[in-house]
Amino acid sequence: MVTDTLLDRATWTRRRDAHAERVDRLVGGHLERRRRGESHPVADFLFTYYAYRPAQLRRWHPGAGVRLADTEPAQWGRDYRAVPGGDGMAVTVDTAGLLARRGEFVTWVRDLLARTATRPAHLGCFGLHEWAMVYRQPADEVRHHRWPLRMSPAGLAEFVDGQRIRCSHFDAYRFFTPAARPLNLLSPQRSNQADFEQPGCLHANMDLYKWSFRLSPLVPGELVVDCFELARDIRDLDMRASPYDLRELGYPPVRIETAAGRAEYATVQRDFAERAAVLRGRLLRCIARFDGFGQSDQLS
Repeated sequence: MVTDTLLDRATWTRRRDAHAERVDRLVGGHLERRRRGESHPVADFLFTYYAYRPAQLRRWHPGAGVRLADTEPAQWGRDYRAVPGGDGMAVTVDTAGLLARRGEFVTWVRDLLARTATRPAHLGCFGLHEWAMVYRQPADEVRHHRWPLRMSPAGLAEFVDGQRIRCSHFDAYRFFTPAARPLNLLSPQRSNQADFEQPGCLHANMDLYKWSFRLSPLVPGELVVDCFELARDIRDLDMRASPYDLRELGYPPVRIETAAGRAEYATVQRDFAERAAVLRGRLLRCIARFDGFGQSDQLS
């Protein structure tokens, strides 16, 4: 069962306002570029690839099991209900109603995260998924064609041909060029996603942001933003290690084609895996506290 916590109006207002201010700092650049009709191949990714908009990220939720005093459900939306609170009425997330509608999805996410957490981190991919996404691809079809590649197409193909590609993440693998897919040692699919994801994978760790916002409002808004910040930092490494030359934008390359670059990549990847393990554990503990999702030995 969810532990019931009552926040008085002053407390939850402070948390809500601090959350909004934090998000404003994080998304200000993206919103300004959007107003100017500009795009950024690194910094805008989290709002072009994922479905969560800045206004949604800015909206604070207390998470399941928290009552907010001195307010009404109409101010919070259909996923909230009125409950007794202090000297009057309060609101709380309608956990039972949400799980009645989305319980199957919550179970799927819980199992994916829990199974990922049990596996050792594989740190030998070196970001080759980004190279496989442009391998032997016509120049006009390259995703970020406005930015130069660090190698000629022939040199890039020769480099990729000499690598051992072991991408375990379906949503990265599905963007491989047709010529690159047979080079991957694994064949992840949506149907077996939980069989492949591992805690060293940049994209699996970036996806903690996706799972946190898709679990909203059952998880607190602060956790969603923590996951967003991790995903933002991972995206930086993802593109610095890619075949694109983004120095003009302030992203010096991590040259995975060299031994020093591979060592640098693995060091940062390990740090991300450690940060992600903490956030994954927090998400699992949130899920375990929902009605009907009792604490398991694995999550204790």
